[in-house]
Amino acid sequence: MTDATATKPPGLWRRFTALYAEVLSWLVAVTVGLLVIPVSLQIFSRYTELIPSYIWTEEMARFMFIWTIMIGAMIGVRETTHFDVDVWPEMGPRGSAVARLLGRLGVLAAAIVFVYAGLEFTRFAWKRTSELADLPLWYIHVAWPLTGATWLMFLGEQMLDDVRIIAGRAS
Repeated sequence: MTDATATKPPGLWRRFTALYAEVLSWLVAVTVGLLVIPVSLQIFSRYTELIPSYIWTEEMARFMFIWTIMIGAMIGVRETTHFDVDVWPEMGPRGSAVARLLGRLGVLAAAIVFVYAGLEFTRFAWKRTSELADLPLWYIHVAWPLTGATWLMFLGEQMLDDVRIIAGRAS
């Protein structure tokens, strides 16, 4: 094996983020699966007399939908598919890295807003409960700062890779 073909094994941080991304992928599958339960109860209670009409199912479906969207957004940033749009012509590795870095600065700004405003949003909901299911609202509101923090984590390693490419030290 020569130096050109040798690849450096990922460090502890990259292994952690890869594991975290894998957990998120499983979580999004679980949340979509669980979302089927309250939605199905709503449908059956609306169109049949077999089960009583449950009001809490609408609220639970909404809360589960929020978490599904947020987890999906986390995965999208990790896989660079959520905010990635190809509008530039083919460029070399450095040009592509500069374009990606500029785009990621916009995502970075959104992540900072999600963390900062999400913490305020969660603090606002800390002692409140949902109307129908009587769940603490912070269970739902914490999705915003968690999403922003996850974006920051994934963006950090992506931006570091881009800076290395721009500096001529390919990652």
